[in-house]
Amino acid sequence: MPPSLANFTHVRRPVSMKTMSDARAAKPVWKSPSTILITGATGGIGAALARCYAGPDRTLILHGRDSARLDALSRECESLGARVIGVVHDLRDCAGAVGVFREASRAHRIDLAIVNAGVAHSIGAGEEVECWDVGREVLAVNLDGALATVAAVLPDMRRRAAGQIAFISSLAAYYGLPITPIYCASKAALKAYGEALRGWLAPEGIAVSVVLPGFVRTPMMERFPRATLWAQSPHQAALRIRRGLAANKARIAFPGALAFGSWWLAVLPAALSQRLVRAFGYGP
Repeated sequence: MPPSLANFTHVRRPVSMKTMSDARAAKPVWKSPSTILITGATGGIGAALARCYAGPDRTLILHGRDSARLDALSRECESLGARVIGVVHDLRDCAGAVGVFREASRAHRIDLAIVNAGVAHSIGAGEEVECWDVGREVLAVNLDGALATVAAVLPDMRRRAAGQIAFISSLAAYYGLPITPIYCASKAALKAYGEALRGWLAPEGIAVSVVLPGFVRTPMMERFPRATLWAQSPHQAALRIRRGLAANKARIAFPGALAFGSWWLAVLPAALSQRLVRAFGYGP
């Protein structure tokens, strides 16, 4: 069983007095992060990222809501040589999430925080409007949960003048799909937030990347019609994300053809974009 944050008894480590210039002169943490936080680690992409990063001399702080799945994933990553700390928390409790992740940040020097937790919802036949409760849940996990994670880990990164944050957004952030308005809104907000943070924090030696995956073969993909087009496995997605983060890319969008098409949807005249979206089965 991985240790739980609830059982931690720790003493704050003294913060190094390195200047920002000293920190930037050292090897960037994104080249080889030692301690990685992954939220939503029991999902398809999150679990694949955990396995991708698991290895000797690495600590993984894995978050999820399903304790049984989290335990199984933790044991798998431990078998690959990683030290694993499991965190079970429902991100709909955002205030509690800040406390949980802040405790993790103080107990461990988090080099990379992968903000991955997310849920999806699509409009069903006959719905007049997206259900308020479901819409709030999507925003609470996808957006508020991300803000809570950053609020918890960023202060320590800024004190060290080192760290990296990755937001798992979606290609749906480029252009809202009529079949899933709330989900697209949450991912577009995450994209804008991550891009703004990158510009703000880069002078302090903190890297921020926005990941924009297309369709990945996970249970979430089953909610969308014709999602098999250019679909990738979670392992393939994890490898792309890891390579992009190691290169400190501002945007990690894939697969290339779908990313290019999604970008064009945002810049073409709205009427043409809407016709294209309907033609591919994502509109009324």
